[in-house]
Amino acid sequence: MDNLAAGGAMGVPFNVLYEVIKEVVVKTKMFKPLLKDLDLTIDLLKPLIDEMEKCNKVLDDPDNELKGIKVQMQKGAVLIPKCSEVRLWNIYKQYKYTNELLGLKSSLRSFYEILHVQVARDVKKTRVELGHIGTIVQDTHTTILEFAENVQQNLVIHTAVKVQGWGAVPVGAPFTVGVDIPLRELKTKLLKDEKVTMLVLTAPGGCGKTTLAIKFCEDYEVKDKFKENIFFVTVSKKSDDRVVKELYDCRGFEFPTLHNEVDVVKWLQQFRIEVGKNPVLFVLDDVWSGSESLLQKFDDFKLPNSKILVTSRFRFPRFGSQYILEPLNIEDAESLFKHSASLGDQSCNAREDIMRKIIEHFKGSPLAITVVGRSLCGKPVESWLKRASTLKGASILNYEARLLDGLQSCLDAFNEEEHILKECFLDLGSFPEDQRISAAALIDMWAEHELAARSLANLLITRKEKKEADGYYSEHFITQHDLLRQLAIYQPKLDANNKRRIIDKWGDNLPECLTGQKHQPIKARLLSISSDGVFSTNLDNIELAEVEVLVLNFDTQNYALPEFVVKMDKLKVLIVTNHGFLPAELCNIQLLGSLSNLRRIRLERISISSITKNLIQLKSVKKISLFMCNIGQAFSNCSLQISDALPYLEEMNIDYCNDLVELPAALCALVNLKKLSIANSHKLSALPEEIGKLVNLEVLRLRSCTDLAKLPDSTRNLKKLKFLDIADCFSIRELPEDFGGMTSLKEINMRKCSRLQELPSSVLDLEQLQEVVCDEDTGDLWELFSPHLRNLHITLVEENVNLNWLHKLQ
Repeated sequence: MDNLAAGGAMGVPFNVLYEVIKEVVVKTKMFKPLLKDLDLTIDLLKPLIDEMEKCNKVLDDPDNELKGIKVQMQKGAVLIPKCSEVRLWNIYKQYKYTNELLGLKSSLRSFYEILHVQVARDVKKTRVELGHIGTIVQDTHTTILEFAENVQQNLVIHTAVKVQGWGAVPVGAPFTVGVDIPLRELKTKLLKDEKVTMLVLTAPGGCGKTTLAIKFCEDYEVKDKFKENIFFVTVSKKSDDRVVKELYDCRGFEFPTLHNEVDVVKWLQQFRIEVGKNPVLFVLDDVWSGSESLLQKFDDFKLPNSKILVTSRFRFPRFGSQYILEPLNIEDAESLFKHSASLGDQSCNAREDIMRKIIEHFKGSPLAITVVGRSLCGKPVESWLKRASTLKGASILNYEARLLDGLQSCLDAFNEEEHILKECFLDLGSFPEDQRISAAALIDMWAEHELAARSLANLLITRKEKKEADGYYSEHFITQHDLLRQLAIYQPKLDANNKRRIIDKWGDNLPECLTGQKHQPIKARLLSISSDGVFSTNLDNIELAEVEVLVLNFDTQNYALPEFVVKMDKLKVLIVTNHGFLPAELCNIQLLGSLSNLRRIRLERISISSITKNLIQLKSVKKISLFMCNIGQAFSNCSLQISDALPYLEEMNIDYCNDLVELPAALCALVNLKKLSIANSHKLSALPEEIGKLVNLEVLRLRSCTDLAKLPDSTRNLKKLKFLDIADCFSIRELPEDFGGMTSLKEINMRKCSRLQELPSSVLDLEQLQEVVCDEDTGDLWELFSPHLRNLHITLVEENVNLNWLHKLQ
């Protein structure tokens, strides 16, 4: 309590409450469980308030944001001593003070979550726009996304799941083998040898370099030495200036303007000076050949106590020391394979023999061993024997060719029933390596082609907790190992009739597949183009009439839809993703006007005003998703009425759009809308009364709109609404008096609506209500009405602190 005791603005009321709780919890038995909860909460709040005090002092920032919590602390300091005076016979006071303690506990818990936001903002010296979000990777059932788990980030011991932002250390794999000795040797070189400032950790792809680097960052000695000064950047094929911007973003510094190489060097040196006052560790992961200039920039400017760990398939002999990561030994490889194939202690001799053959074939590659092991999990011995037979004759291939060959065998092994899984996995290659892939984008891709004929319910991600009632996947992401993406891109070489084309950055030099066959249209259902935005738009000689899904990836401030889009007569899905830091301007939107089959549009990190000022009619579009876009007043200043532009729109998703303060009333003219989802838009504070005009709405999601204070009274007119989600809207204090007017409601999700003190009596009119998902405090409110709502089931969820939305997304 030293920092708080110094007497900061928050220090006095916090200290009083802290000491009162500590004293009373020992003396009082009657309210002991509640007081212990408060004691735990106050301990959680202590470091956050301490940090806020320091940040406010440094930034000379008034503590207006903390007035609410100050008031609650002062009330608590008065309330808690009264609890120690209550006698057993005084039932009224027991009831009264129990409710008041519950209210205090709920308020402090809410403030605990809010302070996480405010600490992050103050440390970054500004209110950070929560446009970059956390990646949530969920476990899956026996589905395509279980297969994706097998061949993506969760798949390996030596492949990482990235759930934090630029510069943050990724979360490591839950199961690892064979890393103890390499980890010890890395620590000896980087921590104890003062002459070593840069170390290149090298091995072929799929050997576990990234996993080892993460383990190094997670090691106690390493964290103790470098503390918060550990920066983990996945370099891959990124430009030097992109890497520098990611470092600045990680620290919350303003992005520097980088015009040339001189600027890159200047700002990299400035960054290292800023953070280099204490020991600092830079991890440059997955550095490709051709990135020597980046390594040179880091190597040229050495600082005391500065260490650089590089992971790469390439050795870079000019830079620093080298550490060659060896393949797994037999014992570790067998342990990994058994874990991946879930063999346990019940494996038969035949399986043991095949396992050893696979391990020998792949020379201890953890990636290949894991993929093959998981693909054989639960399969009969005959499948194992068949798989082993496919490995013959591959020994002449080099290491990576052998890896790809082995991974290919996993795809080839799918039977007719599993063919759909293979198709869906190959679609994952449409997205750039080392970038998170939105499950919602995948669902859009799959829902509009022949795969929809099968049960998509078996293809969707499921949560460990309760499954979403309406199939909400905007908070789910996966990443992919670059070798696995290479496998997807490798398919056209194996099959001339492949249904997808994946084209990486091509600038003004068009790929041969687009220019080499002037009179042969590409027979691709899916076309993915990752571009630097500097490409020709005059492609009159190209025919792309069969394309149904177009995925455009870019990293530039201005992007024009390519002219050849008008030739895509069968286009059903358009996914446009800006992988830059700031929302990009998108032009040529008028090209979509002639596409009569276009059903779904997904835009990520796009300035919507660049579209709405030239808005056109899109009669066929049924669904629009806006992810991390700048919206502002875009829909209020359209060149065309939004209801005329999108007359048959049925679904709109707005996720992580942090400049959205009030939902534009113009959107309420979309009378055919059945689903409106606005999630994690933390500045949204109001909904228009016109929302009651959306009479066909069946799903309304307002999840994690933390500033939203109330629901409009006009929601009573939403007679067809079946599902309402206001989870994590902890600024809502009351529901409309006519809340029960939404008579078709079947499910309400209101987890962590902790400031809600009562329910209107009109909830008795919700006769079709079947389930309310909430926490314990809100559950008590519903219990009062449950005897009169015969179909109602109250599902209580644990009051765990979930701040995934605070993390930023790579």
